[in-house]
Amino acid sequence: MTSPRPLVIAHRGASGYETENSLAAFRAAAPRGAHGVELDIHATTDGALIVHHDEVVSGRHITRSTGAEIRASRLANGEPVPTLDEALEAIALPLQVFIEVKSLPPQLDGALFAALERGANKGRCAVHGFDHRIVSRLGLGRPGLPRGVLLSSYPIRPLEVLEDTGATTLWEEHGMIDAALVDTVQSAGYRVFAWTVNEDDEMRRLVALGVDGICTNYPDVARRAVVAAAG
Repeated sequence: MTSPRPLVIAHRGASGYETENSLAAFRAAAPRGAHGVELDIHATTDGALIVHHDEVVSGRHITRSTGAEIRASRLANGEPVPTLDEALEAIALPLQVFIEVKSLPPQLDGALFAALERGANKGRCAVHGFDHRIVSRLGLGRPGLPRGVLLSSYPIRPLEVLEDTGATTLWEEHGMIDAALVDTVQSAGYRVFAWTVNEDDEMRRLVALGVDGICTNYPDVARRAVVAAAG
């Protein structure tokens, strides 16, 4: 799963060009130069793992609906709301997949693990989230599963949140990242991923700081910034 640093991660797929979290956006990630894809999941009442950022789709709450009810909805491009299995199938190998777990009751941890370990998915998926309790819990169930924690504020003790959850990657809002944070995290053996970065100048700043990943709606722009820095 190694790729040049920093990784270019297509945020909700190549969402600057296609409807976010759609199969079209996931298919567009590799041609646009992404090393990986980020997506979001919620769980329905009957255990379907649905790929969508917001918990509400067409007025329906994913966590209070069945999979069939949510699947009846359509995205802005006319596609059905995808399941995790469909999304993983649409994301070209060997792209890595970074799954933000928005909501997941403990009884469905096994369903997530099964999806991530099915066929070609095994070994290319990681999870992360703002709910650090979920991140920690998933680590207890699968200690080998790569995990990350999301932050949107500057941590005074950034290593604490990683150590508390067993995560290895700090997903930090890009404007909060500076050289001191990158040095502290990387010196301890962890990674820093910046989200969500869409301006070329900011991409170049973060590449110069040595971040390990750039999550962006425009993977082709980020890829050019990475190549230019290496050149």
